[in-house]
Parts: sequence; C-alpha cells; structure tokens
Amino acid sequence: MDQSKGPQSTFQRLKSICVPLLGNSLLTPASIPVALRLLSQLGDTLRQLQSSAQPLATPTITYVFFPLSTILRRNDLANIPDQVLEKVLDALSLLCDAWWWDMDIAAWEQVFMLCSAILGGIDRKGKGKDRDEETKVAATSCLWALLRERTSLEDPSDQPAEGRASAVMQAYKSHAQTAKFLPVLGQTLNSLLLAAESPHLPLQRLSLKVLSTIVGQYLPDDFVPSVLPGIMSSTSKIALGTKTSRGWANGDIVADALLVMQHAIVRAVGDEICIREGAVRSVDNLDDLVANPHISATDHAPTAPYATRRTESWLRGTASQLHIAMNALSPLVKHPTPVALVGLAEFSAKVLSTTTITMPQSRPLLLSFLLSLKVSPFERVVELSDVSLRQVLKSHNSSRHHILQTLLQISRDNLAALPRLLSSHADSKVEHAAQILTSVCSLATPSSGSSPGVSAISAGVGKLLGPHGHVEKWGWSLLSTLEFVNPPIVVTPTSAAQLLLESDPSAPHDVAFPELTMRHVNSRAAHEALEQMFRALGATAGDECLFAVEWFVDIAMSGRSARAVAALWCACRLLEGAGHISTGAPASSTLAAGRPRRLEKFARDLARRIGETWDDADAEMEDQHPEASVPRPGAHEDNFLVEHVTGLATVRAVPGGTPSKPSAPAHAAVQPMLHRSLRLQLLSITAGILESRFPPLLLHTLYPVLHGIISESPFESASAMAALSAITIHASYATPANLLLSNFDYSLDAVSRRLSRRWLDVDATKVLAVLVRLVGRDVVQKAGDVVEECFDRLDEYHGYEVIVDGLIEVLQEVVRVIEEDEANRLVRDAPPAQETPYPTDPALRANVFAEWFSHRHDKEQETEPIRDSSYPRKAWGKPEEDAGAGDGGEVPQDDDRVAESPSQALTRQIVSRSLYFLTHAAPQIRARILLMLANAVPVLPESALLPSIHQAWPFILNRLADAETFVVSAAAALIAALATHVGDFMYRRIWDDVWPRFREHLRRLEQADASSALSRRGSGAVGTESAYTHSHRLYRAIIQTLTAAARGVQAQDATNWEILVLFRRFLHNQVHDELQASARGLYSALSKQNEDAVWLVMSATMGEVGGPVAFLREPKWDIEKNVRLILKV
Repeated sequence: MDQSKGPQSTFQRLKSICVPLLGNSLLTPASIPVALRLLSQLGDTLRQLQSSAQPLATPTITYVFFPLSTILRRNDLANIPDQVLEKVLDALSLLCDAWWWDMDIAAWEQVFMLCSAILGGIDRKGKGKDRDEETKVAATSCLWALLRERTSLEDPSDQPAEGRASAVMQAYKSHAQTAKFLPVLGQTLNSLLLAAESPHLPLQRLSLKVLSTIVGQYLPDDFVPSVLPGIMSSTSKIALGTKTSRGWANGDIVADALLVMQHAIVRAVGDEICIREGAVRSVDNLDDLVANPHISATDHAPTAPYATRRTESWLRGTASQLHIAMNALSPLVKHPTPVALVGLAEFSAKVLSTTTITMPQSRPLLLSFLLSLKVSPFERVVELSDVSLRQVLKSHNSSRHHILQTLLQISRDNLAALPRLLSSHADSKVEHAAQILTSVCSLATPSSGSSPGVSAISAGVGKLLGPHGHVEKWGWSLLSTLEFVNPPIVVTPTSAAQLLLESDPSAPHDVAFPELTMRHVNSRAAHEALEQMFRALGATAGDECLFAVEWFVDIAMSGRSARAVAALWCACRLLEGAGHISTGAPASSTLAAGRPRRLEKFARDLARRIGETWDDADAEMEDQHPEASVPRPGAHEDNFLVEHVTGLATVRAVPGGTPSKPSAPAHAAVQPMLHRSLRLQLLSITAGILESRFPPLLLHTLYPVLHGIISESPFESASAMAALSAITIHASYATPANLLLSNFDYSLDAVSRRLSRRWLDVDATKVLAVLVRLVGRDVVQKAGDVVEECFDRLDEYHGYEVIVDGLIEVLQEVVRVIEEDEANRLVRDAPPAQETPYPTDPALRANVFAEWFSHRHDKEQETEPIRDSSYPRKAWGKPEEDAGAGDGGEVPQDDDRVAESPSQALTRQIVSRSLYFLTHAAPQIRARILLMLANAVPVLPESALLPSIHQAWPFILNRLADAETFVVSAAAALIAALATHVGDFMYRRIWDDVWPRFREHLRRLEQADASSALSRRGSGAVGTESAYTHSHRLYRAIIQTLTAAARGVQAQDATNWEILVLFRRFLHNQVHDELQASARGLYSALSKQNEDAVWLVMSATMGEVGGPVAFLREPKWDIEKNVRLILKV
C-alpha cells in the first residue's frame, strides 16, 4: 500500500473521501453540495500525491475510479450540473495520467468517448446540452491525459522496461484506428476543431494541443486526406485570428494552429506517402527511370471506409487548394510576437522539406516565408530560419536542387519586380522584395554557428550580375524608376565643410556621407533595405559583379541626368558589397580579408578615371541627350502599367488646335551636384578597397576631393569632407592634414596645371586656399612654393579680377594660418601703463588734487618741442656705421631680425609684395589685403612690419574713405591691430590722421540715419534695427578700433574728452545690443586712463552733476544700466 508523507496511508486518505462520495452518488439538490465538496477534496488529494511523486497502484486507481463512474452511471449525463461534471473530469484526468500505463483498452475507450460526448454536446440519446467553457477544458484535459505520448522516464514501475511506453502507445493507436472506433475519432476531431475556435484562451490552447496529437499520431494514413480540408479551413482561421476583435491571434495560438496544419499536410500529401501510394514519382538518378516505371493511378473507390485514395488527379487538386490556403497565411510574416514567427518558420521548413515533389508550386511561397523571417527583428527567429534554410539546401536528396533553383528564380523575380514596385510608390512591397534578395545572398556566407555557406548561391548571383545576367535589361528598367531628389538649397556664405574646419582643421573629423532622398521611396526602412540589397548582391557575387558595376559606371559617365545619378548610386552600393565597405556610417579602419587582384585593378582604374574626367564640363553633357551614347532596350520594356500622379492635371481644349507636347518633368533635368557627390563616394570606396595601395592615386584624386569641399552646395561639400575623411583612414593617415601635407606636391601640381594658359580653372585658387586651411600650421614647410606660385600667377593674370581675388585669398589664408598658431605670435613688451594717475582711495585723492593745484601754472620743460618718440629717427635696420668703429667692436644688430623664423620670413615676403594691391580697382581685393595685413601684425617684428606700414599708410588712410563699407571695416580692423601691438608707432597716426576721419564718418552716419527707412524710431534712438546695415557695421568698426587705441596708444586728454562725449548715445538702451556692448568696452578702456573724466561725463549725461557740465545732460538717452556696468556701481 502506498504511504504518504503524513501518518495516514494513501489508501485511508482516499477512502475517507470515496466512501461518502459513493453515498452521495445520486445527485439531488441536497447531495449536490456535498458531492462538490468531496470531489474538490478528491482532486486536491490527487494533485498532492502527483506532486509528491508518489505513484498510485492500479488497485488504488480502480478504487477511486469506482465512485466517479457510479456518479456517471446513476445520473443522466444531461442532468449532471456543469460544476459536478467539471470536478469529475478533473479527477478522471489526474487518475488517467497515472493509469495510462496499465489502463484497460475498454476503460480507455469509455473515458475517451465520455470526453468526446461532453465536448460535442452528445448524450446517450444523441442529444445533449452545450457545456460551459470550464467543463470543456476539463474534458479536453482528460483527453490530453489519455492521448499524450509518454517516455520511459515517466514509467512509475520500479523496474521500467525499455520500450514499454512505445508499446502502450502503439496499443492505443491501433485501437483508435479500428473501423469501429474511427467514427468516434472523427467526431472528436470535429468537436476539437470547434472548441479551438472558442474565444476562451485556455480551451483554445488545450484543444489545439490535443488536435496536434490526434492528427500527428492517431489518425490512419488513408483517413487524413479525408479530413484535410476541414483541418486546413479551421486552423487557417484560428491562425489568422479572423474571429478576434484585434484581427490577429496570440503568438502561442498561432504556433499551435500551424503545428496542427503541419501534421495534416505532411501526413496527407507528404513525399514519402505519396510516392508509396503511386501518386507521384521520385527520380533521383537514371536507375530510377528503369526501376520505377510510370504507375497509372486507378480511380476505383477506396476499400477502407472513410478513406481517400491518393491519386495523381487528387494530388493536383489538393496541392492547388493547399497552396491557396498557405498563401492566405502571408500576413503572419508581420506578426508582432516571436512565438508565432518561430511557429511559422518551423511550419515552412517542415512542409518545404517533406513536400518538395508533391507541391512544387508552393516552394516559392514557403521559401519566401523563411527568407522574410530571416530579416526579422527577433534573433531567435532569424537563427531558426537561417538554420532551416541551410539544412534544406544541404540535404542529400534530389529536392535540394529543386529548392536551389526556386531560390535563384525568386531572386530574379524580385529584382525584376522592383521597377514596377518603385513606380507605384509601394514602400512596403519594395522593402519586402529587397529583404528577400538580402536573405538569399546571406545564405552564401558562413553563419555564426560555423555553418558553411552555400556556394551555389554565390555562383547564381555572380551569373546574375555577370555578362550573361542580362543586366542591360533589368538594369535599365531599374534605373528608369530609381530616381533621386535634389537636396534643398541652403544659402550660406561658406560651405558646410569649411564650417567644420573653423574649430580645429587638424583634428580628425568622422564625417558620414549625407543621405540621398529617393523620389519614389518615402519610408526610411525601404531605403535602407534597397541599400542592403545591393551591398548583399555585391558581397555575394564578389568580383563577378564587376561587369554590372562597369555597366552602371558607363551609364553614369555618359551624362549627368537622373538616370546617370541612379547608375552611380547602384555602382557605389555594389562595389561596397564587393569590397566589404560601408559609407553609410563614419569611415572606420577595418581589417578586411585579402581582396582579389581583379577587384583591386578595377578600383585603381576607376579612381584614375574619375580623377581624369572630373573637370568635364556639364554644359557639354547638356547639349546631347543624356542617354544618347547608351544603347536602350525596346520601349515596351520601360512601360509599366502603373502611373503615380500627384497634383492636378491641366486639360486645355482649344477648338481646332493641336495638343502641345507635355513639358519634360522636373526629375528628368540634369543633376550635376548629385553626380559629383556620388563620384566622391565612389572614390572613397576605391580607397577602402586599395587601402595602403591608394596613395599613388592621390595625384589624380586629391583635386576632385578638394574641389568638392569648396562647393557652394552644402550637400556636395559635406560629401567631399566625408570622402577626405574616409580616404585618410583607409590610407592609414592620422588626420586629413597629415594626408595633405604628405602629398602636398600632388595638390600643388594639380592646381598649377589648372592655372596655365592651356587650362584655366577659376576654382583652382579656392582649392589652393582650402588646402592651406586643411594643412594648418604645418603649411609653413610647403608654403614657400605656394607663395611663389601665387605671385607668379599674379604677374601673369593681374588683369583678371577673379583670378587675382582667388590668389590673394590664398595668400590671406597662409597668413591667417600662421597667425592662428600661438607659437608664431611675438611676445612684445607691455605698453606703458595707461592707468589713471589718480588713486582710487578717496582719502588720498585730496592730497593729489592739492599737489596738482599748487603746480597747475608751472611750465613744463620741453626737451623736443617738435619731434617725439612715436616715429624713428632713421631707417629701420640700418647698422650704426660709427658706433664701435674706433675700438673694433662688433656692430650691434636688432634681435628680431636675427631671430627671424621661417614663418616670419614668409609673412614678410607676402606683406611686402602685396601692398601694391591696396589700390586695386576691385573692392574685395582691397579688403583682403587689409585683412591680411591685420593678420600679419601679431607675427612680424617691428623691423619687418613698420617700414611696410609706413610706406602704405597713405593708402590705408584712403581706404577709410572708401565707398564700400566692408573695405572701411577692414581698414579699421588693421588700425585696431596696429594700435594693439605697436601703440607707440600709432600715437600720432591715431589722433592726427585716423580720429578726424572717424569723426567725419560719425557725422555723416548721423545725418544718413536721420533719413534712412531702416533707422530706429523713437526718442533718442540711434542706429538701425538690423545688424547687417552699412551704418551698423561702420559704427561697430569705429568703436572697436577706438577701444583698441584706448588700450594700446598713449592718450590725449582733449581727444579722449571728445570721444567720451560723442559716443554716449551708444549707451542708450534702445540701441542695438551689439553696439551697446562695444560702447561699454570703449568706456571701460577709457576709464583706465581717466576714470574721473568717464564718471563726470556719465553723471552729467544722466543729470546727476550740474554746474559747468550741465550742458551734457541728455534726458532722451536712458544709459543708467550701462553706466552701472561701466563704473561697477
């Protein structure tokens, strides 16, 4: 007798429940509550025994079964309440789970029929009532306990015999397949299919589980074809969730429904059973043709009841219907749960591998399921589909060849369908087709699980992209719809790439290529799918794709139309895949496997070709038809029965008039900017392929990249910067500056060739300027050649304003780069202190005032009443001829001339040879020279700087009266730099020459603002609303120059007082914020010279001080806030 953990034996525990239960077996209103309580206790006790791993002996099971069967015998089944019946079935399920090993066939049959009758609502008379969902769940659970397969590990006997589980299972299966029991099995199958459509999820899950077992193991082989249509119809609706309010079923429901469907299809139309019954033949070799003659199927009726004979005609019809049913499962590919996707992958793999011969029309569909699941976002789904595809393609039977041919045909069909899908703006379908092709290509590479790739796919894709792949046909159709949109125009004074260089031109910039926008593709996912598809095709075909790449490049180089741009894009993506490079992200250095020599030779020739044809004029291409030089297929091949029209179509009907030809669409226009950007991408790809073998090609390719950087289009400029960054990394240089410095001669040679009389390119000077900017501080090593080249060309083209302006810009860039390097700036002696001699302590100010008052009438002793020390007494740098001649001592030399650095010598040469352009007719050239001189001031020593400034001073003063505002601002910037660095030299020049001109400018600007429509209106308003007017810029330049003079030049009291009075208006709170800030800086600098004067003027203006200075009061100016900031009150 089995013993439980408690002191009471198992039998006694069960007896205490079964005896009163037997006494209440006749259900009446009084006994039903007692029976329910006892049945609940019985179920709990059985569950405890089951969880404690205590096996029940067969006598104990029959003892417990007796009161349960008594309840069912003594009461009509229709009169038993649902709750009681549920409890009885729960107890039976627990008993059958342990009784399965030794259960009598008759008892197994009776319990099976009972559960089936409850599920179908049938009693002894053939009628019954429909039970609630919980009762049906209990009946289905009891069926599961009767039907599920056991393993030897579950054998409760002390000495389990090997094979006992399979023997018991076979006995039940044999009885279930008898002719007497087959109607019961069929009725149970129908009841379970109905229960599986229930909205009650527990019943639905359990019904599908029992269905899977019945269909997979218990139905006879010749009976499955009879029930196949019903099973497919019900399980398809369950998997698709047609009866649910959400429109889709739960993932586990979908997986279970697909498993039932899989068992039904495999057992009904599987290759093995159909070959065995003669419905189809299998021919693997020549011997099979002799060994298996054609077997004609007879149409006589089947001998077994309820059976369907498999014949050729039946198979054709059934396979067609199955294909329709499986095609309806296509929405499951987008199911949101991974469980459903795993179930679909297992279903597709199993059905594909077992019905290759019987259902050939379904091979593309099942393969498309697996290929679509291979790009799923769930890793488990991707791994399962990948493993399934590889197993199918590497099987040793003849079906492998059929599947492989189907796979390649799918690739061709999807590639051919892309033009039609693109023209119809079907983004989801474009994405699906591209993903299918990507999945096919991925099978050619080894998987992460060390599974080798399928070499036949590589050969097939290589043939598709090779000479015999008809790229002229599908490629031309693809290019006719693969169009790109010009990026929006952004007007900027400098290119986007030059803005990247403003912070630190020598720092490495990881720049990604800007993204192109397709005209017929709106979604980001579809765009990325197309890119991945072309990369995968190139990677799979390897160097066999070079034929297609060359064909696309030939199309691209024949014009600049939208079709040529699309051809360049396709060539880029294919070559990326062949070289295992990606330009979609910032370039990174990768260790790629050895590339074929054929690929490297192609990349080398392509890079040279792009460099040599870069300067081809786009105007020459516009004169001819974009595709005039390319053979075009027949017109019917480009005609798709799809027209996507946006907007309104204008219809004009003029009587007697002939309809005019429609104008060319906007997208057929020439797109040179996109064409150049994609050629730059192609250059970076060739650099990634050649890597360390690319630098010799920089002779041909550096100029196109630098020329792209100076483009006015931000898109092209950013593309050129990305190409330069990619070439730098692939060629193993640390920064673009290092790359350009190491190959500086290549760039200079390319520029020189484009500045000759035979070949004159106005953009060459801009290329040279950006080259200097990119190289940075190290340009001094090579700048001598640049400067000589510039001055030679200035002598040759001095009459061409555009060329002169570009060359001066290069010289200005050289000086600016030198000046930005802190090491090149001179450390000059600090200017004499300009601080006020008056102490800030109020107690000491009285003593200072008394001292001044007692000597206020004393006459100062003038040592040199006429001359002062603000200018030299003799020529700079002239050696003293008499000093030291008598004693034989060495003549002392100026230290700054002895210590002249290469950068200083270069700057001195540029300054001395550029002064003549201060009087050039072009204002922009005059402004560039002035700004270049301003940049040279911090670098040059006085002995090299001051003679040139002294010589050019009259011309600099004339520039203050220039008609162009930007020239006056540049002259003011030069004067400010001189006042900051050589203040003693500028003493007389500031106060005697510059200030009167500034004062005149202020008077004229005040008069002009009074009549200008852009001026501010209101009481005391000064200046204009905008910061981009001429007057605003002149005000700012004048104030900043005087601020520099106040800090670096010795002050004059009378002039300072005049400045203090004239510039008060710029402290008004209604003035532009930029002018207010500049004025505060000016008054702060003046307060360091004479704080009392600044205080007096500020206080008198606000009316706080009267007396002799009361006339300074200006109530219309609100300057209190700025005064507090200046005086720090």
